[in-house]
Amino acid sequence: MEPAVERECVQRRTQPINCDFQFVVDDRAGLEPNAFQTVDSTGRPIIGFTISLIAEARNADELAFVVGHEASHHILGHINRKSTAASAGAVILGGLASAYGGSESAIRSAQDIGAQMGARYYSRDWELEADYLGAIVALNAGYDPEHGAQFFARIPDPGDRILGTHPSRAARMAQVARAVNDYRTGQFR
Repeated sequence: MEPAVERECVQRRTQPINCDFQFVVDDRAGLEPNAFQTVDSTGRPIIGFTISLIAEARNADELAFVVGHEASHHILGHINRKSTAASAGAVILGGLASAYGGSESAIRSAQDIGAQMGARYYSRDWELEADYLGAIVALNAGYDPEHGAQFFARIPDPGDRILGTHPSRAARMAQVARAVNDYRTGQFR
């Protein structure tokens, strides 16, 4: 997947970003199945997996879809967008606390809450964006993302909780199906 991910990053990036991905596995015992995307201090994208996620995967399509999804967060600039949304939330709630005469402690608390809310505000949309592009990345690498998205059927459904960070299982699987259909009909974004 690495060459395919890096090729997609170079072709699809909308801003100058590093497309030299590093893949890491967290092999500490007892961690729940999880994958994540971040960047190191030089801006190099890192995609990480827990060993338990790898063990839970039933086929290469599932792992390929997860890789495509996590890489898509980087390609789509979600970390920067999350940081911007968190800053905006902190400024708004901190400003309101200040305007209503809050103490320094109350203003700091409002800023912390605002940052958390700001960071979460678009997270479900970003997850669906990453599911869509991740499906395209997996397809372009020769994998079946609909088969890969079956992983969602085995994990707890986050549903539509208030301030939840992930969309429902059904919404995610529908997004992958939409991407595959768009790809096959030449309409993908």
